[in-house]
Amino acid sequence: MENKKRTVRIIGPGKAGRSFGTVLERKGWILEDYLGRNDDLQNAAQLVDLLVIATPDEMISETAKKVTPNSKAVVAHLSGALGLNVLNPHESCMGFHPLASLPDPHLGADLLESGIWFGISGHQLAKEIAVELGGKYFVVSDADRPLYHAAATVASNHLTALLGQVERIALSLDIPLEAFLNLVSGTIKNIESLGSIEALTGPAARGDDQTITQHLKALSEPEHSLYKMLSDEARRLAEEKK
Repeated sequence: MENKKRTVRIIGPGKAGRSFGTVLERKGWILEDYLGRNDDLQNAAQLVDLLVIATPDEMISETAKKVTPNSKAVVAHLSGALGLNVLNPHESCMGFHPLASLPDPHLGADLLESGIWFGISGHQLAKEIAVELGGKYFVVSDADRPLYHAAATVASNHLTALLGQVERIALSLDIPLEAFLNLVSGTIKNIESLGSIEALTGPAARGDDQTITQHLKALSEPEHSLYKMLSDEARRLAEEKK
């Protein structure tokens, strides 16, 4: 990147927007005031190198149309699911989706510069920022964005829902969720080293239907459907190993 300081303005002062603004400011960017839904957005792209629209997905297109195009500014969104067409009528556009959950501006900024992956598209500046943050990147086409975002949702939101089941079962035994988190992190490390197929263990991988039946008898009825579904998925994964 060039040595001169670049300027960024962010529309959407939520967790993602402020995380991104905080980390760019740490990297020496000049951060203009955040703009919200009640602000006049017409001149938001003026006198900046980068304008980031960090609103909820359903508001990105409407927000982009309120901003007068400026040929010197790159306009970006942080959505994983949407393509660049939602940034019309702006010509210099980029998608910059961090594969991380951003809980608040400071922790989010820490995560953004911790070597994570970014799903990017469009303008060259997306690659430059990913490198500047010490991260890795891959390019996702507009057509592939929904499938890519589905994978991200499973990796984060669905994993959280699954651990919610662990927490419910554990608390019914007066065992804290914390007791199981080392098991979770160890499993993640095994997957990182071996891949999901080779890292799979447990009764479904062994074809131990008797143990699975015992589990279902012990579990409360509301927990059955998720357990059965994931046991079936574990069996399917085990079949890929053969």
